[in-house]
Amino acid sequence: MADATVLGSNDKVTLDDAVFGAPFNGPLVHEAVVAELAARRRGTHATLTRGKVRGGGAKPWRQKGTGRARAGSARSPLWIGGGTVFGPSPRHYTVKVNRKARRAALRAALSVHAERGSLFVLDAGAFDAPSTKQAHGLVSDRLGGSVLVALASDGQDAAAKSFRNLTGVSVLPVEAVGVADLVGAASLVVSREALDSLTDRAAREVARGEAS
Repeated sequence: MADATVLGSNDKVTLDDAVFGAPFNGPLVHEAVVAELAARRRGTHATLTRGKVRGGGAKPWRQKGTGRARAGSARSPLWIGGGTVFGPSPRHYTVKVNRKARRAALRAALSVHAERGSLFVLDAGAFDAPSTKQAHGLVSDRLGGSVLVALASDGQDAAAKSFRNLTGVSVLPVEAVGVADLVGAASLVVSREALDSLTDRAAREVARGEAS
């Protein structure tokens, strides 16, 4: 059974083997990451076609007799200030992934951190007030790569403010942590409350399957 070290002490926290001992499924994790990154795209990009550009109603010059090529509109895509051909239009990038698959991918990503020893537990209650120096002392030997700090939404503001100024450290509420965030982090630091929340979220499908 895997365990995680508590930062700033020699204590260990035992991890749920059903969540942190799952086999890695590369295609499933990739599918979940693609879906999460696609969901972050706003999809509001747009361009004006020749029918939407202002002006161009009058024919620039008569059809024949000028020696110039015929032209029907000054808003042709060939002209400066003309419309755009086949430009982007507002759309959504939603990629559907089943809930069971998302949670399986979450377990796989968490298991990788547990297996390679890059998962650490934080005592967020030790931060009475924001202290970047205190936070740096806890993760200084892990700042060579990206560090993801997951905290509970309530009562851990001091810890969040302590870590957010460190270069290479990202701080997220545990509810917002996704598979893409876990895969992109070299080290994962979670508070005890956040660890319980992550374990509960990832273990729901496992518990349901065992019950049935």
